[in-house]
Amino acid sequence: MQMEMKIISLILGGGAGTRLYPLTSERSKPAVPIGGKYRLIDIPISNCLNSDLYRMFVLTQYNSASLNAHVKNTYQFDIFSRGFVDILAAEQTPESEKWYQGTADAVRQSMHHLANHEHDYILILSGDQLYQMNFKEVAAFHIEKGADVTVATTPVVAEDAPGFGILKVNEDNWIESFTEKPPLDKLEGWESAVPEEFAGQGKHYLASMGIYMFNRDYLRRLFDENPDWTDFGKEFIPSAIKSGSKVASYAYGGYWTDIGTIKSFFEENIALAKPIPDFNLYSADYPIYTHPRLLPPSKVFDTQFIESVLSEGCICHAERVENSIIGIRSRIGSGTTIKRAVLMGADYYETIDEILKRKANPDSAPIGIGENCHIENAIIDKDARISDGVTILGSANPDELEDVETDTYQIRDGIVVLKKKAYIPAGTMIGLKSEKLKS
Repeated sequence: MQMEMKIISLILGGGAGTRLYPLTSERSKPAVPIGGKYRLIDIPISNCLNSDLYRMFVLTQYNSASLNAHVKNTYQFDIFSRGFVDILAAEQTPESEKWYQGTADAVRQSMHHLANHEHDYILILSGDQLYQMNFKEVAAFHIEKGADVTVATTPVVAEDAPGFGILKVNEDNWIESFTEKPPLDKLEGWESAVPEEFAGQGKHYLASMGIYMFNRDYLRRLFDENPDWTDFGKEFIPSAIKSGSKVASYAYGGYWTDIGTIKSFFEENIALAKPIPDFNLYSADYPIYTHPRLLPPSKVFDTQFIESVLSEGCICHAERVENSIIGIRSRIGSGTTIKRAVLMGADYYETIDEILKRKANPDSAPIGIGENCHIENAIIDKDARISDGVTILGSANPDELEDVETDTYQIRDGIVVLKKKAYIPAGTMIGLKSEKLKS
């Protein structure tokens, strides 16, 4: 007999996202565009929908306007469905005058909104991770184990362990101990038994993925007993393990990554253009949903495309596009080369008259990339205006370029990040000198 799973999903909208700045200067991390046409928030919501979990709250606070608008305009259920994706913005209440102080505090302050929805389990997710997971399997594991809380875990190598909470798990998948972001010299003894395929890759440590399933009554009791605690990873999960609560590890062996830095964001985007990427945008079982923009098909004029992704609504006259992601409504001029770049595209089309006026103005340019430009190892945020003959040359070696910031761009980890709505005059050179250009 199939178990009935009454689950509410809470998706955390993220904090300031300083490590992803300047992409987060005007938006929260989950609202950052990815893969040419999606936003990071689409990943956990799509995973829920693909797992037949149709009741979701997205908890937002910082720079949340674009995230709120995207969720509201994208995820609408018909009147015959009980499903919803609702925004829970941080609010001051008689019980609390403070904004969200951490992951657990965000959930605590939102619990009263769950009272009108029948549920036995609460699934807590991050809004800025890349993965495809069947949460019904997590729920079935949690219920069969009789756990109070289940933590999704993934094997990692020693070099990555300091960035995560690391767990020790016994042969029955019960978590016996936990350490938060241990330094490399403190990792001895924290190895766990992992499947042979991961051990062969040097992945001997189990990391928390920041995905939790709680029994409803157990979570409420934790909140009641610890009113000053604000974070799951630093306080609630370690305390639950030490107190003897039933804390289980759901071992996940699929692809998963946390989009935490400009470098990781850049590399994970570029990887989507591989012939067989680790994250499968073309899965029939795990489709990724996003806003249905009803854009026209893209037009390409004599452009050589090599291992790249071209989104809808683009007009491309470029000479060559290689290992790149071309976002929606992108315009690229003739003679231009794009290599290892992430173009986020544009929010709207300019009219022909607007384009001609801006081309005739020496202090402006149409939205998009002009003629005879070279862009490499760069991220171009939305609605950027790049004039003719511009060179933007980042480096695959971070040591070749110093981190700098100007009004229009930032260089971080060797990657040039052009800010949203930036204007770059004709002939400008950003990054490495032109002799570094590679064919």
